[in-house]
Amino acid sequence: MKPGILFVCLGNSCRSIMAEALTRHYLGDSVTAASAGLNPLGFITPETLQVLIELGIEVEGLYSKGLSHVDPEAYSLLINLTSRPVTFSLPPDCRHRLRNRPVPDPYGGPLELYRQCRDRIRELIISELAALFH
Repeated sequence: MKPGILFVCLGNSCRSIMAEALTRHYLGDSVTAASAGLNPLGFITPETLQVLIELGIEVEGLYSKGLSHVDPEAYSLLINLTSRPVTFSLPPDCRHRLRNRPVPDPYGGPLELYRQCRDRIRELIISELAALFH
């Protein structure tokens, strides 16, 4: 079974969605990527989709979902993209696999803020995660 990465943010409409899509693009079939929100908004912002499409990243099949809709125990690595603690939302057996990599939330900001967020997450994937999973 291939390793999995679960990205967590607050609304699952910007950061963790970007991370899921970017991981699938850059790491391909070497990992399973998923995302979830602590308090999901139930939609992906148009700006999030736009900045992914700008790089030719596939967005089909992405959707906003809560942490209760995924099984954190099924993932070998969990990445918290918020500055908030998320351990209380995770089963105890998962907490040692959690890494905090806070990225500022672009929600409600200008398009350039979404691009900065995307680029920061892309750098995390390329510099840190690719080394772990390739």
